[in-house]
Amino acid sequence: MMMYTVRSMNTVSRKGVAALKNNSSKPYWNWRTSNNKNNNMRTVTLLLSSPQQQMFFATLPTDIDPDTGGNSTSKIEDTTKSKSEDERNRVTTTKFRKSSSPQDSLPVTFADISRAQVAIRDGIKRTTCEKSFFLSELIGSNVYLKTENQQFTGSFKERGARNAILSLITGEGGKEFKEHSGCIAASAGNHALAMAYHGKELGVNVTVVMPTVAPLAKVDKCKRFGARVIIHGAHIGEAKEYAETLVEKEGLAYVNGYDDPPILAGAGTMGIEIVDQVPDLDVVVVPVGGAGLIAGLACAIKTLKPDAKVIGVEPEFCPSYINALKAGKPVFTETTPTLADGLAVPLVGSHAFEVARHYVDECVTTTEKEIAIAVLRLIENEKMV
Repeated sequence: MMMYTVRSMNTVSRKGVAALKNNSSKPYWNWRTSNNKNNNMRTVTLLLSSPQQQMFFATLPTDIDPDTGGNSTSKIEDTTKSKSEDERNRVTTTKFRKSSSPQDSLPVTFADISRAQVAIRDGIKRTTCEKSFFLSELIGSNVYLKTENQQFTGSFKERGARNAILSLITGEGGKEFKEHSGCIAASAGNHALAMAYHGKELGVNVTVVMPTVAPLAKVDKCKRFGARVIIHGAHIGEAKEYAETLVEKEGLAYVNGYDDPPILAGAGTMGIEIVDQVPDLDVVVVPVGGAGLIAGLACAIKTLKPDAKVIGVEPEFCPSYINALKAGKPVFTETTPTLADGLAVPLVGSHAFEVARHYVDECVTTTEKEIAIAVLRLIENEKMV
């Protein structure tokens, strides 16, 4: 995951972070002056959650009209002004609609995230969140990177996986679950790895169903962690359908990698770490696939720092979360192969969507060119991919 702090001239690019794209010092997005006395500082937290998602430090909103002098054409709405309820709840292609449900009725609350943090802390690495000198210099802002790729299996998925397995162990029938049944998941890579590894660590039998397109290296690692690996289906959807048939047949517990509440709560623990590591953050930028990460993280960030903004980023070839916002519910989205293959989830989770739309301020898309340039900047400046 990664973080992004905006200082100097009160500006930051919203078009792929302008300086990262063309090395120009001209910003595209004029921020409002902050009340922070320290040089009008704004802090943006940018999350890069896995090798597949580390390209998103350069993917901020793309709805910029350069002819307007750099001002955004889609500003986050100030709901403190005198407006009707209909106006405040109106959905656009990039803004979120606040849920009318009370916070405590959402599938995941900050209390769940706090409990998850205590539960998983002995088995999860507290990853660094350090300022990037080179990216900060390119953008003219302070950029912090939250590096979840430092987790043992290489992604943030470990947080949710460990929390989900622990929830099953300590829940009703936990002894039977641990000794005889076990859990099952469908994944092409990172969730499968996380489940396999933490299942081994916690003494739980884990079955992972992986599609034929799953990387062989990840398939092999899952086997080395002791998981039962089943290769089935041309894509993750077919793998998931097959996994669900084994739930009833073998009495297994299915763990959805981006929609089960314990998964969301586990992901949210990162938000608590981020606020602790960069307490003056203003904006957090998060990659969006199934929306589980941004749901949990936004809940934590918004609870601890209500004034901070949380902005999601999707590949334009799979805008499933934005399409869900338009429809008011998760809807199937046709996808095109993308460099951000870890984010190509055609249907966001229903629990994740309900939480995310309550807290997330905005979601935008990024082009394949912007993703490629972002990867290049990480290689050149941070020596990471």
